[in-house]
Amino acid sequence: MTKKLVAAVIFAVIAIYFSSIAPTASVAWVVLILALTVYLFALEVVTVDVAAITIMVLIGIVSVAAAYLGLDQALVPPKQLFSGFSSNAVISIIAVMIIGAGLDKTGIMGKVAEFILKIGGSTEKSIIPLTSGSVAFISSFMQNVGAAALFLPVVSRISNRAEIPMSRLLMPMGFSAILGGTMTMIGSSPLILLNDLILTSNTYLPEGNKMHTWDLFDVTPIGLSLVIVGITYFIIAGNYVLPKVAPSDKNKETTLDYLRRTYQLDMRVSEVEVTAKSPLLNRKLLEVETQYNVRVIAIKEGHRIKAGVDDLDRNLEFKIGQVLGIISLPDREDDFVELAQLLEHEGTPSFGDLLSDKKSGIAEIVIPNNSSLINKSAIDIWMRKRYGLSLLGILRNGKTLYAKDQDLPEIRAIPFQAGDMLLVYTTWESLERLEKDNNFITITTEYPRKEENRPHKVYWALGFFLLALSLALFTPTPLALALMTGAIGMIWSGVLNIEEAYQAVSWKTVFLLASLIPLGVAVESSGTARWIADGVLSFAGGQPIWVIQFIVALLAMSFTLVMSNVGATVLLVPLAVNIAIGVDANPAVMALIVALGTSNSFILPTHQVNALIMGPGGYRVTDFMKAGSIMSLLFITVLILAVNVLGYH
Repeated sequence: MTKKLVAAVIFAVIAIYFSSIAPTASVAWVVLILALTVYLFALEVVTVDVAAITIMVLIGIVSVAAAYLGLDQALVPPKQLFSGFSSNAVISIIAVMIIGAGLDKTGIMGKVAEFILKIGGSTEKSIIPLTSGSVAFISSFMQNVGAAALFLPVVSRISNRAEIPMSRLLMPMGFSAILGGTMTMIGSSPLILLNDLILTSNTYLPEGNKMHTWDLFDVTPIGLSLVIVGITYFIIAGNYVLPKVAPSDKNKETTLDYLRRTYQLDMRVSEVEVTAKSPLLNRKLLEVETQYNVRVIAIKEGHRIKAGVDDLDRNLEFKIGQVLGIISLPDREDDFVELAQLLEHEGTPSFGDLLSDKKSGIAEIVIPNNSSLINKSAIDIWMRKRYGLSLLGILRNGKTLYAKDQDLPEIRAIPFQAGDMLLVYTTWESLERLEKDNNFITITTEYPRKEENRPHKVYWALGFFLLALSLALFTPTPLALALMTGAIGMIWSGVLNIEEAYQAVSWKTVFLLASLIPLGVAVESSGTARWIADGVLSFAGGQPIWVIQFIVALLAMSFTLVMSNVGATVLLVPLAVNIAIGVDANPAVMALIVALGTSNSFILPTHQVNALIMGPGGYRVTDFMKAGSIMSLLFITVLILAVNVLGYH
């Protein structure tokens, strides 16, 4: 709280100073709103979508009260305040998410994994270009965080079968997903948004400076260059920049051995019986588990199993003669047996089938960025009863949190964060159901399962995907309409039902994008972009064009490290356009550099993709700084070279 308060004071002082020297009242108000926007995003005072909606509402209030605030005109006409929700950019993003979910529903990702293993063998230097190249290609046609989420189970399968540690594969895959988003104009939110921002800027530019919009594959040469350099970087320097994890002999290593090696968790599954003298009698399950730091995963009464892990109730009461299947740390189990006066069985005779590797086991799942469970705990969501998951530990920022830590609260009371990897005990049936739930990404893939979701619909999914691309490429159909045609085709053909289509959309991203569009309008229409651009040019105006481009790309990278790439694009595109006009450069190219440069987010795990792979890969912040700093420098260098060498003038 102190950090945020100090930052608030600093931002307020800076905002008040610059607003005091602003040339007009409109610019002064926009400067104040910009400072608030950066503060809310950088300090994560609220979630990014709430921050964006707040800014949109604030712009609307200032616009309505323009006459009372000394403004000549509204920052944004009130009738246009919510027009972002019907913009081509927002509709395109919704359609891309639905199409991606349709492709995933057919099980095509499993086939991709098998194909990669078939042609790539099992060596790291052959697997990395194949996995990274594949995810980059997929990311060029859908949101990069969605492509990375699709490929997490694929990489897990490849890691298991090829015996290559996940830490050696996930970072190249994640970085390539980000880079792949630069290969088409629908590959990332900034590029989808760019043409709308260009059209907005054109309404305020003189006729001689109006910009052209960019077609679907106009950015492909640049994006392809970035992807090739990124993959080559990991092939050459992977041994130096990727974390080194000692490989294990998976043929001899048991699940409990894996936990001991990976998480330093020495877990044990055992079977105990409640005696007449036990203090557990008539006490409730959650209370007992919390006190003794054990997890009950099955209960048997008489000759039948009363409850397995997927239907245990936290309010279930203990009775004489109940047989309990438990999983715990050995010292916790010993204390539990002794203090609760339980009779310990040899082996697990009562639950042999239920607790066998064919029925249940320990799994790893990730909380993605769009999960509705963020900031909620396992207790809050009734995790065991609702999802069939018994939480054992959380891997967060390279550290394992589990019940043994005396300085932590009950592990199930810790609120989840985006990127958390959860260690759970579950039945395979529950885990397979979980793969359809957008609140989780299932990392454990090597377990007995039923048939993939809808493999018989794969040709329908591919057909409508290709139809959407064909309409966009070979007909005058607007991009948003072409993509929505493919999306609705997925529903009509039965690849997805309408509920699954709604679930596939990250509404947080939709509201973030739509709510920030009015900010871009206000920055441009008020003259704020021109005023800031003049200030920048007074320092760097005499430099060659490529130096100005380098500065703009560096600004884009810096902004996207502390705020969303959409927010950075909205703020910087009007500025870049005015800088380009001031140095007699092509403003459309400068705007493109911003939209591409905001994908340069590798140094910190602040990008959604990096946050997603951090837990499964066991990465620390220093791992991203080590590999990402070089990747960021390569990105800017290749971007500026490609723009100037490939004829983007």
